[in-house]
Amino acid sequence: MKQSLTSDWDGFRSLPFPENYPTEEASQRLYDEMLFQRACQLVLWSMPAMSVYAMKKGSEAVFGAGSNVLVVWKDRLDAKTLISTPNSDVIYALGYVDLKQDGPTVIKVPPKQQGILDDFWQRPICDVGYVGPDKGEGGKYLLLPPDFEGETPDGYFTFTSPTYNVFVFWRAFIKDGNTAEPVKLMEKTRIYPLDKVDNPPEMVFPNGSGIPADMLFPQDYGYFEMLAEFVEHEYVGPEDWSMRGMMASLGIVKGKPFEPDERMREILSAGAEVGIKMAKALRFGDHLPGTLYYEDRQWNNVLNVFDVEYKEDTFLNVDARVGMFIIGYSTSAAMVMNMVGKGSKYPFAYRDVDGNYLSGSNAYRLHVPANVPAANFWSVTLYDAANASGLDNGQPYPSIGSLDDLEYNSDGSVDLYFAPQLPQGAPESNWLRTVPGKGWFTLFRLYSRTAPFFDQSWKLNDFERIP
Repeated sequence: MKQSLTSDWDGFRSLPFPENYPTEEASQRLYDEMLFQRACQLVLWSMPAMSVYAMKKGSEAVFGAGSNVLVVWKDRLDAKTLISTPNSDVIYALGYVDLKQDGPTVIKVPPKQQGILDDFWQRPICDVGYVGPDKGEGGKYLLLPPDFEGETPDGYFTFTSPTYNVFVFWRAFIKDGNTAEPVKLMEKTRIYPLDKVDNPPEMVFPNGSGIPADMLFPQDYGYFEMLAEFVEHEYVGPEDWSMRGMMASLGIVKGKPFEPDERMREILSAGAEVGIKMAKALRFGDHLPGTLYYEDRQWNNVLNVFDVEYKEDTFLNVDARVGMFIIGYSTSAAMVMNMVGKGSKYPFAYRDVDGNYLSGSNAYRLHVPANVPAANFWSVTLYDAANASGLDNGQPYPSIGSLDDLEYNSDGSVDLYFAPQLPQGAPESNWLRTVPGKGWFTLFRLYSRTAPFFDQSWKLNDFERIP
């Protein structure tokens, strides 16, 4: 490995510097390499923002724009919606507030609604519902722009967003297989500018289920086009200045048109592709220390931090941040809380028991021991390793779990099967189809975790390859 690294770098080390000045060729090669490296690092830095900004752009293209548009996946979310690691076993509602356009904005939340409000760097503004300030009783939240100055009215849960854009993310459990009740609850939400409190715009609740919508960030030059658009619209936070300086060297400057020449486009295209591959190598190449749930298993912790803004004692954990946002989105304070009987955890796996990557061409069995420590429900969902979206396997939903009519073993355990075709002897109810030639990974979701999850008296088995 050391020899390989040396050979990779020797080309730059040996560039001619006669009398300690670069030749014209050396100067250009090193300058281009610097810009390429900056492009790669900007991809890694901006991934949280581009993840949610792409969701907004993709949603607006299909369902319409406006803070009063709250898309609800009324019949569950399937693989037609391209979005990072969605959950097909709950009802989702996603919306996007623009405080630059609308000014201070009210979000009227009904009782029992659960969700989060994040800024567009996916830093939590607040939880909503039982673990939020309304305590599950509902209430009116007032969101202020980052540059707001002035008085605010009483009677609101008031928060200042660090960004103009705000992400609204509601979730609700399905009741006995019926989606009508959680959908009805979400459709009681009202979002409107504070200055229109007496005449709020009518809410729109499009049904996202079964509707093709690409809500993923580009993995090519388009990534930087999207980043430039985001930068032009957004607030300039003081913590962003250094990275904005790096963007400026690539032609992305707030208030100026983004017009890269052919050479710069080539550099940015390579930077986007390589930067995203770096993120995947970090996440799936086991370069994130301390992520394993169990010392003797392959299951990983998506969030291996105690602070959802990825702040350690003396630094920002940029690697953990990248590891999260290359496969997912949304953060909240509740996600890092270990509350017995409440909340959720999402162990995820991309290797089998032998340490090999999970392949769509192979057949696997996952033995789930009895008494899963999830008071509400548990589920397994398959995701495409190419983009972290739900695996489009031809089945209604790429998920399976306790809400389904599974065939259990006599001791209460259950064997689940993952293969391109139904394995011999496996019940069809316990099978999820994989796609040959497509790598995949999975999240094992546990809702309302009980004590055995935390003390590890209950452990989830690894995927075993079968004939």
